[in-house]
Amino acid sequence: MKERSEKMNNKVDIETGLRLINRKDENFEEWYSEVVASAELIEHYDISGLYILRPSAVEIWETLQAFFNPEIKKMNVESCYFPMFVLECHLKKEKAHYDGFKPEVAWVTKSGQSDLETHLAVRLSSEAIIYPYYSKWIRGHRDLPLKLNQWCNAVRWVVGDPIPLIRSREFLWQEGHSAFASEEEADAEALEILELYRRIYEEYLAVPVIKGTKSVGDTCGGAIFTNAVEAFIPNIGRGIQGAATHCLGQKFAEKFEINFEDKKVEKTMVWQNSWGFSTRTIGVMVMVHGDDKGLVLPPKVASTQVIVIPVPYKNVDCEGINDACKAAVKMLREEKIRAELDSRDNYSLERKYSEWEMKGVPLMVEIGLKGLGNKQVCVVRRDNGAKIDIANADLVEEIKKLLNNVQQNMLDVAKQKRDECIQVIHTWDEFVEALNQRKMILGPWCDEKVVELDVKQWTENEMGAAKILCSPFDQPELPEGTKCFASGKPAKKWSYWGRSY
Repeated sequence: MKERSEKMNNKVDIETGLRLINRKDENFEEWYSEVVASAELIEHYDISGLYILRPSAVEIWETLQAFFNPEIKKMNVESCYFPMFVLECHLKKEKAHYDGFKPEVAWVTKSGQSDLETHLAVRLSSEAIIYPYYSKWIRGHRDLPLKLNQWCNAVRWVVGDPIPLIRSREFLWQEGHSAFASEEEADAEALEILELYRRIYEEYLAVPVIKGTKSVGDTCGGAIFTNAVEAFIPNIGRGIQGAATHCLGQKFAEKFEINFEDKKVEKTMVWQNSWGFSTRTIGVMVMVHGDDKGLVLPPKVASTQVIVIPVPYKNVDCEGINDACKAAVKMLREEKIRAELDSRDNYSLERKYSEWEMKGVPLMVEIGLKGLGNKQVCVVRRDNGAKIDIANADLVEEIKKLLNNVQQNMLDVAKQKRDECIQVIHTWDEFVEALNQRKMILGPWCDEKVVELDVKQWTENEMGAAKILCSPFDQPELPEGTKCFASGKPAKKWSYWGRSY
């Protein structure tokens, strides 16, 4: 009974102080699940694999939308919305596409107690929903290019253990679908969109990514090839696809009869792309930056960039402290800095500090009696814990500088940690050693699908199999005579390998 009482007391202490039970370096999966819930990004729903996105997560998502929408508008992409159900016959038209999604399809087969005559699949991706109408709308070369984007949800009934935001059974995303008169136009757009995805990760989420091409075995079903931005989680040594553009060629155009008359009045098929990023972006950000105190938010996506906390003293009139805090918030907000005041008097300072650390607010401003007398504030950075005294007169300009510095520092630190995990190898023994050390492995490859499948089979264990993460656009020099590390055949390119989500 005594032992149980002590455990209960410890639990209360942890809950009161908002401390995490799990440690990032010791128990990553449990740490991650604990952080996203404790920091109020998500709430678990009553159905496994489904999650409620709380306001703080939705605000991050809206920030990314606010960046992305104007950028694709410059590319003449128009907004649309299509229904979330797809006819079974349409879903199965492109066999490779259907086979890739088949295990994850959620079907609607009944209306009340009556069986539906035609089974409906819930949207996994909208190629089979949208392209029958591209066939209707595209007739001549003047109808091209046709470029549409929708913000919506998708449902993929994933096999295995779901992971909030990373691999959930419903997620939010944008999906773009484009049709062009030429292959060159389609390829150019795919690269332009991929650069926007890089900017989302690096400029907003402060997560370094590598742009590259997925292997044939990891190309989206129905695509000719898939380009992606690949992130890496150093703590567990796993890559994760951040976003992708799929070059569909004319495969779907053939199946859905998307034809047009060109300038020579000859009938031909369009060239197509599909592209998307999802709320997985938020999960990747948490995995890369979070620590044992909770979230660490990049200022660009933080709904609250600065939290101002009054530091009261016993037997002292705190009216002056509170007035100074209100004035600081007012000044910051007037300069479009997202600042909030924590004036709650029913929470201890320790509780407040723990809560805002857990939520990852980039800067914490403390104003107490000493600061009031010296006409200054104390600013605490969430990213590195540094404390800086700032004169009241310089508050706005210095906070702006600090927010910019935090944003850049988070990217720099994440890139340094990522780069420290990259291991260049040339032989199978070097590959195995690097894989056991949870590295992101750059090795020469013969570019044969069967060899990748062999590597997957040879490395399969309780941690999962190794795979190609991507073949980077920025290829290192490949000296003549270089051999594939796995097959010994002549190498054709460098590829990143590792375990992956």
